[in-house]
Amino acid sequence: MKIAAGLFFTVALLLGSPASAQSDYPSRPIKIIAPVPAGSSADLLARIYSRVLQEKWGQPIVIENRVGASHNIGASAAWRAAPDGYTLMTAPPPSLAINKYLFPNLNYDPETFVPVTVMVDVPNVLVVRPGLAAKDVKELIALAKAKPGLITYASTGKGSTLHLAAEAFRNQANIELLHVPFTGVPQLISELTAERVDMTLVPLIDVYPYIKNGSLRALGVGSDMRSQELPDVPTLGDTLPGYHATAWFAVALPPKAPAALAEKLSDAIREAFKQPEAAQQLKNLRGNIILNSPTEAAAFIKADSERWRRVIVDNKIDAE
Repeated sequence: MKIAAGLFFTVALLLGSPASAQSDYPSRPIKIIAPVPAGSSADLLARIYSRVLQEKWGQPIVIENRVGASHNIGASAAWRAAPDGYTLMTAPPPSLAINKYLFPNLNYDPETFVPVTVMVDVPNVLVVRPGLAAKDVKELIALAKAKPGLITYASTGKGSTLHLAAEAFRNQANIELLHVPFTGVPQLISELTAERVDMTLVPLIDVYPYIKNGSLRALGVGSDMRSQELPDVPTLGDTLPGYHATAWFAVALPPKAPAALAEKLSDAIREAFKQPEAAQQLKNLRGNIILNSPTEAAAFIKADSERWRRVIVDNKIDAE
């Protein structure tokens, strides 16, 4: 009887284990937490792949926008969720790669999230107001050196990725710039096109129409290679070797989620973006499509996190 009881207990454990639960995953609704406002790139990506997966799996998938505290509110909620695959997080760099260096008392540990995939990597582009007397990056640097502290750059606030990208540029170019923070990208672009600020570094998707219609002038892209969307615009690394600043969007699971579950979700998201409509919507972000494996995503995020750590430490940046 003891042997039978022990065998029953072992079988019960196996049936209730994460590995066995994955065989019928998903069997109930899924929640995707986006620590960003509705309509932002991370939110839109979540809605694109969730629609395809919802049709494929026959289970409702709900997007929950948990906004605030520099993405930390949403990230904290995702981090505390059960690691069973029924709560995911879709996020840009701050919650996974940057905030741990800006906020000394985070109530979650970004390093313990289980990466699923990095979907796309969008280059930041250095744009200037049309009337600024700088036609390329070298001329901009020369102008800034001639007028130390008088050239203004816009960002979405201290510690934001736009702020960090500009500070990395300022530091590497060895120039003085004046930081002018705004509440969001639309306001920032409005001030640039009105020529009330001089420059910014911002994801290409946000300024592409303004570059094409001549409202803003692109001087360089922050990716390692030229953008297919702006083939005539050099990389910032051509002038400042090693410069790199991009905005990527990843999917992650709460800590201790099984590796097999991360692989299953990664494969499913990759397949979802092969659907023609979803593929076109992903392409519309004007970035480098990645859709890598969990192992590759972890390495990608770690490398980018180290880049931002150096920027934050070298420039003594802290959160507001």
